[in-house]
Amino acid sequence: MITGIIGAMQIETDALKAMVKEPICETVSGVEFVRGYIGKQEVVVAQCGIGKVFAALCAQTMILRYGVGRIINTGVAGTLCEELGLLNVAVSTAVVEHDMDTSPLGDPVGLISGINIVQLPADKALCDLVCRAAVQLGVTCVQGVIASGDQFIADPQKKQYIHETFDAVACEMEGAAVGHVCYVNQIPFVVVRCISDNADDKAGSMDYPELCRRAAVQSQRLIEEILS
Repeated sequence: MITGIIGAMQIETDALKAMVKEPICETVSGVEFVRGYIGKQEVVVAQCGIGKVFAALCAQTMILRYGVGRIINTGVAGTLCEELGLLNVAVSTAVVEHDMDTSPLGDPVGLISGINIVQLPADKALCDLVCRAAVQLGVTCVQGVIASGDQFIADPQKKQYIHETFDAVACEMEGAAVGHVCYVNQIPFVVVRCISDNADDKAGSMDYPELCRRAAVQSQRLIEEILS
């Protein structure tokens, strides 16, 4: 089975691409896909770009062109709960699109029209695999809902709204789009995000680039442990 690994930013994928043995590189719709092996596991690694549309494009290409049997979305995120501190890891039990809103029509906030669901369930076996890998590395991880939207959350009120509305533990900008594509294609997925910020008014501070780098390294270590 081929494992697809998607990260949004170069900092989240460069080290993973460098691990790939016997790499074959191909660019599709502006996204570079690197296929080969990490350990004994056949993988396709891609940097999709920031936001839900890029993430969906990348995930669909992985499924249709490369025939991946599961997808792991890796990277960094902001925490929405006290249990998740900086450099801890959020593991998705489900994902939601927090900026999807047809509630004026009487729908629940976050309902995805056409499939009529708010929470897109992640694969339990993959979640458990990630958590076991985290234990092996001595990394604190919390399972829960991860919320995605085309917004960098740096507002305490918005943070509280997303947490309370969706009971979400972390927020980022791509995971639910990957989950959406996997759900309609019946492909197992999991979103694994290391915490780089507190999703508050200090989230974009001068410390963010260094915390983002350290969080990305933590995520890469975890992916390597999962595949081994």
